[in-house]
Amino acid sequence: MRTIDFIRPCLKTMQEFPDEVKTVISHALTMASLGSKHQDAKPLVGFRGGSVLEIAIKYRGNAYRVVYALEFADAIYVVHAFQKKAHRGISTPQHEIDLVFARLKALRAIQRNKGKQK
Repeated sequence: MRTIDFIRPCLKTMQEFPDEVKTVISHALTMASLGSKHQDAKPLVGFRGGSVLEIAIKYRGNAYRVVYALEFADAIYVVHAFQKKAHRGISTPQHEIDLVFARLKALRAIQRNKGKQK
């Protein structure tokens, strides 16, 4: 079982989600930590190899999204959480994708520095 780590703003955002949504997301992340994939978790478009997944939950006319990365050996990292505001289309807005790219880049740099310190 891998640990699940959150980038702080993601955890804060998720705490504001409805309880029913948090329950599904928690279950999906637990499954990921055990090496499985929840039915609501799909590879995020624009990221190769299926190492970045998005959990998309529809609840009472709203859409909630959580993005997590599997590429790191030490943990699963939740890199983004948001409520999708656009009511047209199902794709993840580009500014949200850009934020995921930036956070992953920062995590990779942290991981490289950890490796150099050993």
